[in-house]
Amino acid sequence: MEDIIQVKYALDTFYFLVCGALVMWMAAGFAMLEAGLVRAKNTTEILTKNISLFAVACTMYLLCGYTIMYGGSEGGFLPDSWFGNSISDASVEEVLASNGDTYYSGSADFFFQVVFVATAMSIVSGAVAERMKLWAFLAFAVVMTGLIYPLQGSWSWGGGFLSEAGFSDFAGSGIVHMCGAAAALAGVLLLGSRKGKYGANGQVNAIPGANLPLATLGTFILWMGWFGFNGGSELMVSNIEEANATAQVFVNTNAAASGGLIAALLVARILFGKADLTMALNGALAGLVAITAEPLAPGAVEATLIGAVGGVLVVFSILGLDKIKIDDPVGAISVHGVVGLWGLLAVPLTNSDATFGNQIYGALVIFGWTFIISGIVWAILKAVIGLRVSEEEEYEGVDLSECGMEAYPEFTGK
Repeated sequence: MEDIIQVKYALDTFYFLVCGALVMWMAAGFAMLEAGLVRAKNTTEILTKNISLFAVACTMYLLCGYTIMYGGSEGGFLPDSWFGNSISDASVEEVLASNGDTYYSGSADFFFQVVFVATAMSIVSGAVAERMKLWAFLAFAVVMTGLIYPLQGSWSWGGGFLSEAGFSDFAGSGIVHMCGAAAALAGVLLLGSRKGKYGANGQVNAIPGANLPLATLGTFILWMGWFGFNGGSELMVSNIEEANATAQVFVNTNAAASGGLIAALLVARILFGKADLTMALNGALAGLVAITAEPLAPGAVEATLIGAVGGVLVVFSILGLDKIKIDDPVGAISVHGVVGLWGLLAVPLTNSDATFGNQIYGALVIFGWTFIISGIVWAILKAVIGLRVSEEEEYEGVDLSECGMEAYPEFTGK
């Protein structure tokens, strides 16, 4: 029996670590997607943001974020402590004494959680692309990953008051994705739109990305990484029931992404008369976000439909935000915010333990907290160091002004 417990512990720990590595790989997906959807003159800076925010997120979560998120009392609002490294691994004796209830390493849990906070921050970088100062963005990343995200995460995944109230978010449609989108929206409202994006009389001028093959590659990487995002959230695979559940999560995740892409492609064809690759890419991501709140309870066909609704919503959301002059170069607010909300509201459709009231309550709390506190932090940064590069720097490209180098010098330097 003791040997069986140890083997199961090793297997679940290994599975957790592999899923964490898949989620970490999503950082590459966000970097490639965003680098493909911005103009060539802004590529180096967006890549610098993406790799730097990952390092900032990992460091802040280590110093205080993990303690804040998982260090509070059951049903609580605030953590018991704000700083410190709370990572701990059970000894062999403790694992055996738990009779299998301790089924993975504490370090594996930290690693899996830390790549989630980096995902939330990655959402922000795309929405504020091409006109925000690099150091203002990184300063915000410190607060976002060290306080804003972990505190709201503690209210649900950390056993806080949202969890006690019955709010359900399996892998983070709201806790991760809508949180990141709310922070992005607050920043975009203070930052303003890119020069030339909106003309007189409500005219919206398209600003095409420089590298659609790269954006497509980024979407495929995110699609792949999402299997770790949702599949790892099942937490274990070491018995038949959990192994079957994990397999169902993988199937549903893939089905939702497919449904979202097909729906977005069809809607774009109806609206524009042609296939739109960027809408298709965002449709796939929307499907993934939509199913993340409950990837286990639906059947595969239901998951496809949930993803398809997300794909429809994202197209109209992107168009709607442009109508009210909210400039989001990669569609992050629509994909992760609007569809993140849909994902939360879709949970009661297949999970009888969830209610629409509790889901709406949780969504309002997460959005309200993140949007308000993020807005305050962005406003402070705007007053102290400024958020936006100069008009001349924006015209020349933030690669040169913020990083001193170009991603494509043979082309942009001529």
